[in-house]
Parts: sequence; structure tokens; C-alpha cells
Amino acid sequence: MPTIPSIDPEHANIIEQFGGTITALSPLGASVEGIDLSSPEPPPLEVIRALEVEMAKRGFLAFKNKKQISEEDFLRVSCWWGGRDLHSTHGVHPATPGGNRHIFRLSNDRRHGIPGVGPQWHNDGSFLPATFSHSGYHIIRPAEHGGGTAFAHQGAAYDALPEELQSFWSRLSSVNSNSGVVHPLVHEHPISGRKSVWLHLGMTGAVIEKLPEQEGFRLLHADELKRLCQQYNDILNRGLENGYAIAYEYQENDCVFIDNLAVAHRALPEAHMPAEQQGLRIMHRSTVRGVQDFTPHFGLPMVFDINGPSPFGDGVWHGGGIGFRWDDGIPMRN
Repeated sequence: MPTIPSIDPEHANIIEQFGGTITALSPLGASVEGIDLSSPEPPPLEVIRALEVEMAKRGFLAFKNKKQISEEDFLRVSCWWGGRDLHSTHGVHPATPGGNRHIFRLSNDRRHGIPGVGPQWHNDGSFLPATFSHSGYHIIRPAEHGGGTAFAHQGAAYDALPEELQSFWSRLSSVNSNSGVVHPLVHEHPISGRKSVWLHLGMTGAVIEKLPEQEGFRLLHADELKRLCQQYNDILNRGLENGYAIAYEYQENDCVFIDNLAVAHRALPEAHMPAEQQGLRIMHRSTVRGVQDFTPHFGLPMVFDINGPSPFGDGVWHGGGIGFRWDDGIPMRN
């Protein structure tokens, strides 16, 4: 039965002693108040550690600020987590304050930010050996009529799988369509220890199966890979009804940080609707350097040449762009 762990009372006490509060959101995530993100002095290490562990267990933290913090404050707080350093690989929109290369500015109006990003379930930085450990989302202007982000707990999603899919998916590794980097479809979260699923539905060029009870590997064929992506999409979407995913709507001044190995996310459809319908939406995203390589299992290499010939014979081996198109009827953009 999929479950999201309760907030550890010891962690809550550590945070309260510093003057903050942490409150569970339903069904996942947590709200944090009373910690001044604009202060140049970070909280004590034990407070940051308590927050980071709760983020790993519940997926994300939403800091509820009484006033808007600066871009510099947002980026500084982003470095409290994971690799403690920014790792920015995105383009810079002309409206980005100061042209800061660490701010990925998103909007439903291309004059104000990059539109249409992240419509399918994904984790940030799947093209890197050490994927981003955390991502931050600083709402600059929430749309008047909704347009948030869906977050799905990937440990609970694994628990929700039938046993035969748990076994099958545990033998699979995905190959990024742009970089050829290989990641396991099932892994143990480095902090929580929880078995979790992990797949980028908009940037996968191949999936490799370790052959059961024998040596060797094979590629999934198009019908198999399409079915896998649909099943992955379905199991995460099902969390919205079964208590392990949330459609989070940003409030004014919100600053949200996610554990990038604990939750998948996708923009809600309303986030991409025209500003004339939803109202103008502007968000800044940060990405934090990974702590260690997110290595595949079974002795597979960290990287393949996805633009070269397949090393495993027949099957999907698709380099570049948005990867394998598993559903022609949905928007695909990274």
C-alpha cells in the first residue's frame, strides 16, 4: 500500500527551536513557515539537515514567505541542499533579472519567460551522470486562475506497482536521448533508502532490459517502450487520486524546493494556457549540483553513444530532441 511518511517529531522540534514550523501538506510535501529566507545567515546545520531529510521523505518543501525574496536570496537558499552548489545548464531568457545564468525563467507569455516547459512527468537533469540533487521553484507572479505543478512521490509509486512490474522495471535502465547517459528505472533513494521509480517521459531515447536469469541485455521495442511510458504516466497520474501525488497551486511569495530523486513533476496543463485566459504567470527555477553519479545497475556503462549504432541489436535507439514519441497526441517539450 503506497504511503507517505509522517513528519518526524524530532525534526519538527529541531525546526521549532530555531523559530520555524513544518506542517505536512496532504497527501505529500510540507509547508515551512518562520524561517527567513532573506537572512544572509543560513540556519544551523542541524536545521538544514532536518529539512533536507523531510524533503527526501515527503518529496518537497513549500516555504511560505510573508514578502517576496530577491533572486539572490532564492539562489543562495537553493545551495542549502544536496551538492550545495548551483549547476545550471539552461538557456537565459532576455527578461531574466540581471541576465543571471542560474535562473531559468518560465512563463505563459514568451515576452516574460520561456513557455511550454515540462508538460510530461520528468526529473530535472536526466542528461547528466549526476542528476540535479534538488530543484527550486520561486513564484514571481502566480496566475490568477491557476497553473501550478504536479508532484508525484516516486517511492510510493513503486509501492503501487504490481509485483510483476516491480520485478520487470527493476531490470530496466533508461538512456537519455540527448546525452546517452544511462540511469536505472528503479533505485534506492540515497537518504530515505526507499525503492523509487525514475524515468523522463520527454527525453528518453532507449530502455535496456537486463535479461532475466541469464547474461546479456536487450532493447525494448517500440510497442514495449510505448507501453512502459504509458504505464509510468498512468502510475504517477493515479497518485492524484490515490494519495501519493498532488496538484500544487502556488501562492504569492511561495518558494518550493524538491528532492529531485524523490518526486517527479510536470507542469499542470493550466500553466501553459495563454496569459489572456489564466493571467500572467512567471516562475524562476534553480537546479542544484548532484552529490554523486546516479549509476545504472548490472555493470552497464554510464554513457552510450545514442547517436551511433545500437550496441544491443534491434529495438528503439533514438537520439536527439525529445526522444522516443510514446504518444503523438500530447505536447512534448523539455
